[in-house]
Amino acid sequence: MFRYLILGLGLGAATAAGAADDGARAVQHAVDNFVRPAYVSLLANASAQREAMETLCTTPSKADLEMARGRFRMAVETLSATEIIRFGPISEDNRLERQLFWPDRKGAGLRQVQAAIAEKDPSVTDAKVLAGKSVAMQGFGALEFVLFGTGSDELAGKEAAHRCAYGVAIAENLEHIASSVSSNWSSAHGFAETWTEPGNDIYRDEQEALTELLEVFVNGLELVRDVRLNGFLGTEPAGDKARSALFWRSDLTADSLAGNLEALHALFDASQLGDMLPTDMEWLPQSIDFEFKNAARAITALEGKPIADVLADPQMRGKLDYLRVVTTSLSDLIGRQFAGQLGITAGFSSLDGD
Repeated sequence: MFRYLILGLGLGAATAAGAADDGARAVQHAVDNFVRPAYVSLLANASAQREAMETLCTTPSKADLEMARGRFRMAVETLSATEIIRFGPISEDNRLERQLFWPDRKGAGLRQVQAAIAEKDPSVTDAKVLAGKSVAMQGFGALEFVLFGTGSDELAGKEAAHRCAYGVAIAENLEHIASSVSSNWSSAHGFAETWTEPGNDIYRDEQEALTELLEVFVNGLELVRDVRLNGFLGTEPAGDKARSALFWRSDLTADSLAGNLEALHALFDASQLGDMLPTDMEWLPQSIDFEFKNAARAITALEGKPIADVLADPQMRGKLDYLRVVTTSLSDLIGRQFAGQLGITAGFSSLDGD
């Protein structure tokens, strides 16, 4: 797999100060207008998910099961926004992996979740104990299987009490992760200070802080295209693997992709990066906006649909193929052209892993 590797370049002395000020403003805007609100929303939805699971366990019914599933869909929506920020407090204590372990290429994580349910392992019903177990057993992937996997309809009755309690523990764990990360970003002396006030061990200057912001877009587009989309979409229909798609059980595959792209678009607007370019380069942020809208039109048409049905329909599958094209275009527009205008260059680097 390949991705853009963004590297800071020195600017001329005459423009360096102004560029540094503009970059600092963009980072501050990103924190205030996107990152902090996104994590507040994630925490609110995680709390609502936990409450819905508790209600389901207390008074199991079809209506309460549908409520819990609905809350899961809303939580995934906010997860899709925040998960493009893959540095800072979410990268500590394995929070990123504990929140969502993906891809599970060999199915080891799924087998652990299935075994815990089948064996009625009492330890997974305690959120504090669960937090110390395998990352695959305590995040959104595990909760999806609890709510949508084989045997999940039994949650509407009392016979699935252990499975339900496991779901509560997962939801509590996700709420705790969201709370910890949101609190750190909101704190006056948390990671936001580190990012917005460079001259520390992580960011030496404003250029490095701005580079981190641009890498969100480059790496986010790679996540959508190379990890998520290419993880199940073959070069030809015969190579498609619907059950390798993230959130295929809950029919949220397209919704998750749409949420990632919507978040990247929102972050670009929130950080006001386009204002950093001279007026004769206005076409570039306009082109980025145009391509994000093209991506949204393609993927939102597929939201809520089973991914197997999407792949079986040539017209709908074509939208996924188009998404590959438009995300590649966005990678070029932001990672090469836009970054280049800011004195930051993007080259290719071969990576191992995902």
